[in-house]
Amino acid sequence: MNSQTIAFHPPVKKSDMPQRWGVNEVEALFRLPFADLLYRAQQVHREHFDPNQVQLSTLLSIKTGGCSEDCGYCPQSAFHSTGVEDRKMLALDAVVTAAKAAQQAGADRFCMGAAWREPSEADMLSVVDMVKAVRGLGMETCATLGMLNDEQTEQLKQAGLDYYNHNLDTSPEFYGDVISTRDYQDRLDTLERVRKAGMHVCSGGIVGMGEDLTQRAGLVAQLANMNPYPESVPINNLVKVEGTPLADQADLDPLDFVRTIAVARITMPTARVRLSAGRSQMSDAIQALCFLAGANSIFYGEQLLTTGNPEVERDRALLDKLGMYPFADKH
Repeated sequence: MNSQTIAFHPPVKKSDMPQRWGVNEVEALFRLPFADLLYRAQQVHREHFDPNQVQLSTLLSIKTGGCSEDCGYCPQSAFHSTGVEDRKMLALDAVVTAAKAAQQAGADRFCMGAAWREPSEADMLSVVDMVKAVRGLGMETCATLGMLNDEQTEQLKQAGLDYYNHNLDTSPEFYGDVISTRDYQDRLDTLERVRKAGMHVCSGGIVGMGEDLTQRAGLVAQLANMNPYPESVPINNLVKVEGTPLADQADLDPLDFVRTIAVARITMPTARVRLSAGRSQMSDAIQALCFLAGANSIFYGEQLLTTGNPEVERDRALLDKLGMYPFADKH
């Protein structure tokens, strides 16, 4: 791997007066010539990060299936017949075993996801124990558990949770076409509670669900205009699952996905832009363009919550070919 390390400075605390991005301004970025857009994104990326480093994260489903939300993309929704079984929450020792395996494979961030609308009091007790145990391994912790109240965010903060993931999914204008069981404001309220509790925010969205360019720009503008914007921004390419309402959605042009990564990097300069769901359908060349566009975090392992993910060996081989290396590696 690369023998020369560029000095890396952690993301600085963002100003109390962030740049306000109008949807029209974000859309103008999307419309730039491809080379100009990537050049600008790469310049921004290099100002804040070592461009050859990538964070490796592993995502584990701690509670699978049977969710009472009707998200049109999700195979875990009880509204859709996708063959995903409703399973009980994993035991603590199973989660710790998975976290140790992820750590040994090179991941330094471990994310725990649960399929429900919001956690119950009993659920929270189990999750708190999981967070403490994974944190005890020296790994960065993240959880995605649905909507939270003030008491629950405080519980997670006290347990040592580093990041809470709660995606906006899409723009406010397109949201109702995808989800009806939860309002957009519900998502914003949960993110505000996470901030108030003092945890880092992980929030992004999904592209390729049938949104138009203005609506895609609207998602990025919503994220970029948060004060502060999320420290972690997962950009997902729709994974079409048979039995979901979006199973027959037309494929997004891969270069449009790369553009989304670049625009996220430009508008949220110090965020870790996470190349998330949909990587199994991407060629090495498209993933390389995503890194060039400013992606510096990937989910790493055999699967995400219920869908496939490139194997560890393939990921390592790609990083080697590109001269890239994980944050956790010492140089």
